[in-house]
Amino acid sequence: MKKTLSLVLVVLLILSSFSFAFGQDAETVKITVIHTNDTHSRLEGSSSEIGFAKIATLIKEAKAANPNTLVLDAGDTLHGMPIVNISKGLNAIKVLEAAGYDYMTLGNHDFNYGKDRLFELRDLSKVGMLSANIVDEKGEYVFTPYVIKEVGGVKVGIFGLSTPDTVIVTHPKNVEGLTFKDPVEVSKEMVKELEGKADVIIALAHVGLDESSTVTSKAIAEEVDGIDLIIDGHSHTLLENGLLVNGTLIVQTKNYGANLGYVDLEVANGQVTNMSARLLPVESTAEVVPDPDLAAYIESINPKNDPAFQVVVAKTDVYLDGVRENVRTRETNLGNLSADAARAATGADVAFVNGGGIREDVPVGDISKGKIAAIFPFGNLIVVKKITGEDLKAMLEWSVSDYPAAKGAFLQVSGLEFSFDPAKEAGSKVLEVKVGGQPLDLTKEYTVAVNDFMAAGGDGYEMLAKYKVEAEYGTYEEIVIDYLTTNGTKGSEVSGRIKVVETVAEEPEPVEPAPAEPAPVEPAPAEEVIYIVVPGDVLWKIAAKYGLTYQELAEYNKIANPHLIFPDQVIRIPNK
Repeated sequence: MKKTLSLVLVVLLILSSFSFAFGQDAETVKITVIHTNDTHSRLEGSSSEIGFAKIATLIKEAKAANPNTLVLDAGDTLHGMPIVNISKGLNAIKVLEAAGYDYMTLGNHDFNYGKDRLFELRDLSKVGMLSANIVDEKGEYVFTPYVIKEVGGVKVGIFGLSTPDTVIVTHPKNVEGLTFKDPVEVSKEMVKELEGKADVIIALAHVGLDESSTVTSKAIAEEVDGIDLIIDGHSHTLLENGLLVNGTLIVQTKNYGANLGYVDLEVANGQVTNMSARLLPVESTAEVVPDPDLAAYIESINPKNDPAFQVVVAKTDVYLDGVRENVRTRETNLGNLSADAARAATGADVAFVNGGGIREDVPVGDISKGKIAAIFPFGNLIVVKKITGEDLKAMLEWSVSDYPAAKGAFLQVSGLEFSFDPAKEAGSKVLEVKVGGQPLDLTKEYTVAVNDFMAAGGDGYEMLAKYKVEAEYGTYEEIVIDYLTTNGTKGSEVSGRIKVVETVAEEPEPVEPAPAEPAPVEPAPAEEVIYIVVPGDVLWKIAAKYGLTYQELAEYNKIANPHLIFPDQVIRIPNK
């Protein structure tokens, strides 16, 4: 169990890149923890995803090398792709069981079939489902809060945590009657419960590190003493060697099975004496032989075998951007196409698509029905509500309230254009709004097409819940297929529907400097650095990496819209 560390030890931890030792003991037990998060039912392997047949092989190899191995999953596992959605999550459970998983916690998307179905899966699953902060109307746990598992003679306490944001990022009906308690306070309770009973304390958490989240795993580590390890998910963060916060190691693998996580623990005399984290990337698994039994099972349930999924509905000669970080922070061509499809199907004044509802990008070439199903896996229906201009503006304010943090509630729009200033206070960022080319009238009523998740107040759009549904249409999958069949991808170009306006601070009056010693002559700068944009990049993150502001980088590269960059774009980095 984690003890309070001295200042000297903390310094040593930092210098050792999160590998730390307290003093070795002859009775040291070595434990391996293998972990995944946010696979979103990517059961199959690909060039960018390891796939569970290979993960099963890697788990078997790890257990052969060290029988003291635990296998944990941090949630958002039971929903996402047709191969799992078709069974309402059961196929994912069977794959986790076959691969050798011990425990999982519940992510927000694991509730997408509704709580009753999740409870059915809980009762069917041989993989233990843990969550200590979800209670029913009586205040009773609905999942096992914690377990103490003996591994090589070491007592490992594992408790589960689910993000409280679940109540706004899944359909409200899916969690009706459930309360998601504060993970920080629950973690304090769990540590108190487990201290003296467990040698190692692990939080298996779907909480994340997103700045827009109500609570982060970093905040838990900062405020709660006694947790050795947080196996985290939700924010799709890449932590190659973990993140050490207040003596607690936080680990995440990014998402979709792009990496397999390993944590090596050493325990002596009831205390963790050494701990290190690493990731095995998909590129390093090329020679791994998939487990034949699991590979055969996955192939047998694959809806790709259904000819209906192979039907090509359209072609695209441009890349359609559905990258998570992009659809949650900026206008994209796939976001425009999706919103245009909803507006065309409904005839509404305005259509919105929440960025979190778009789950795939589309490469140049054929677009199949199966691909559309993967882009829009949630089965959300499109509905129309009639709302005031005031509430329409409130929706836009909520959409950009956490910018530039990636937020699932960020809106892709059709029939509307608006500008906002991220420097202004939340609730006052939106500057100008036009609907159908005309200024927004706060007193007028507008018809708005949204999915039924948002209509019920999901993703924080509580202002919509009070309005009745005027009409109901098909799913995103259905309306986008219809739209593509008729229109193709034309009109989906990024066209300035969403504009970011930066407030420029007034330059202070120049002050005559006092005479000073001549400055030393700086050596001539080296040649500039060339950076190639990859999917998910944003200019401000690239700039921060090189100690620049995104404004400096945009000016240097003559980028007219600094919030719009594309994969494979060349960015020149000036030397300072």
